[in-house]
Amino acid sequence: MALPPGFLDELRARTPLSGLIGRKTRLTKSGRNWKGCCPFHGEKTPSFYVYDDHFHCFGCGAHGDAVSFVMRAEGAQFMEAVERLAGEAGLDVPKLAPQEAERARRTRDLHAVMEAAMEAFQRRLKLPEGRAALDYLRRRGLTEETIQGFGLGWAGAGRGTLQADLKHEAVETAQLIEAGLLKPSEGDEAPRDFFFNRVMFPIRDRRGRVIAFGGRILGDGQPKYINSPETPLCRKRYALYGLDRAREGAFRGAAVVAVEGYMDVIALHQAGFTGAVAPLGTALTEDQLQELWRLSPEPVLCFDGDAAGARAAARVAEAALPLISAERSLKLATLPAGEDPDTLIGKGGKAAFQTVLDGARPLSEALYGLLLEGQAIASPEQRAAARNRLIAAAATIKDRALAGEYRAALLDRFFAATRGRQPGRASPARQIARPALAGAAIRSAQARILLAILLRHPWLLPQIEEALGLLELPEGPALLLQSALLSWRSDETRLDSQALLSHLASEGLSEAAAWALGAEALPQAARPDALPREVEEGFWHFFLRLRGEAALLEDQKAAAESFAATNDPAAQQRLIRLTEALGALRRGEDAADLAEGAAATP
Repeated sequence: MALPPGFLDELRARTPLSGLIGRKTRLTKSGRNWKGCCPFHGEKTPSFYVYDDHFHCFGCGAHGDAVSFVMRAEGAQFMEAVERLAGEAGLDVPKLAPQEAERARRTRDLHAVMEAAMEAFQRRLKLPEGRAALDYLRRRGLTEETIQGFGLGWAGAGRGTLQADLKHEAVETAQLIEAGLLKPSEGDEAPRDFFFNRVMFPIRDRRGRVIAFGGRILGDGQPKYINSPETPLCRKRYALYGLDRAREGAFRGAAVVAVEGYMDVIALHQAGFTGAVAPLGTALTEDQLQELWRLSPEPVLCFDGDAAGARAAARVAEAALPLISAERSLKLATLPAGEDPDTLIGKGGKAAFQTVLDGARPLSEALYGLLLEGQAIASPEQRAAARNRLIAAAATIKDRALAGEYRAALLDRFFAATRGRQPGRASPARQIARPALAGAAIRSAQARILLAILLRHPWLLPQIEEALGLLELPEGPALLLQSALLSWRSDETRLDSQALLSHLASEGLSEAAAWALGAEALPQAARPDALPREVEEGFWHFFLRLRGEAALLEDQKAAAESFAATNDPAAQQRLIRLTEALGALRRGEDAADLAEGAAATP
């Protein structure tokens, strides 16, 4: 029975091979794959490997997917294996209506049409009319083997050329239109060739079947590249140029690399980087990222080293965040300015591109720079906007544990970047004269008490971590503890003092913790039995003292602008509290009763 296109692909995607095969033979993790003794022949040394979408035995040669495994392991017929796996995957095996069966037949026929078209384009490349195209490919450094292996060709210039070439294949005009090789009739005109006077690049699916074409014009005409339209065979958001070859390359251990252009892919494969692919002239889509992850848990995305490349990298990185998990992520590589993989290899050979790959950074490291590229963080408003963008980006990650790790890493970078520039300091034109800040000893004592409060009550950390990161604490144990508290991430069920102190001990900070907790006359807020309100008021009291008047003035300005822009009651309350706190600070009064909510970070 004929099954609709895509059903088997979905069935395979919903059937974890390691779980299926693990019922028949014991598997152990081997890198990102699995290995074990082959269930099809007796062996003592494992030579049977299980990958995301297929298995292979290097001993007896057994090879296949989930359906073929069930057929071979249990002697099932094809449809028996499909029905069993579909039941486990929660899929209904389609019952094709006559018109659906006809559509499936037409799809198989369209694959044959595309194959015939590729061969026609290849023949024309070797004719006199294709000489300019062949010379172009040779000038780009492609060997005859590469030209043949990628099926490169030439689309003729005359109207009806392809129809004439395929006449002996009994290909119908309607099939050529459905396959995207002819444009439908307009008025009384006959259908026209979609591609003409272009170097032709066959685009294949993961199984190696031709599903579309890309065409490049010679010379300076526009558009330089065009691709087949959407057809029953090709949905562009799924397709990747070079996917079939990259699948084989990834199987043999090659790095999976996504680049921009078709010639980049071909040049990389010829140089030995056999995991290279490219989208079809557009930015990577969610579906294309899923295809990349089927090849590798951490593919490399390669971007130009200019501003446009940075913007493209940022767009893809943000689009990928909701899709990543602990098991799959991305790396980002940057090309030298003005180079693409094709030109880089032409100038520096394989080693030049290998250097680019070696410099690829994990998404977790690259994301901060991509998100804040060119963004100023001098004013409170700018810092708030930057911090909000970082937090919002991390929040898009669906894996909650991973989202927390990204948020922590991004904010750690942010605090490290802003801590050294004395955040919030007013410019000389706006600096308000006031008595010198309390001496170093008093400031150290204030920091010591604030840290003691947090060591005894770390449940407060998620609420005040941004505020804590804004403080410039004295060098020594205070600064060490501040950094450790900002980077500490505990299991949510153990957000308690003992867990924190144990962590600090493991980091070699026992003496620093003892320094903070050993202060004389600690306030009630730093005692274990303090009430939550006492803890919060105590923290904000010492935060206000350490933050200083100039910074609070900027906080007040930011709150005023926020209230004016949003008319938000919460912004109004922050403005009132900050104004009261400033007055209390200038009068030297105890601001504990005013502090709650006043020091909302900008």
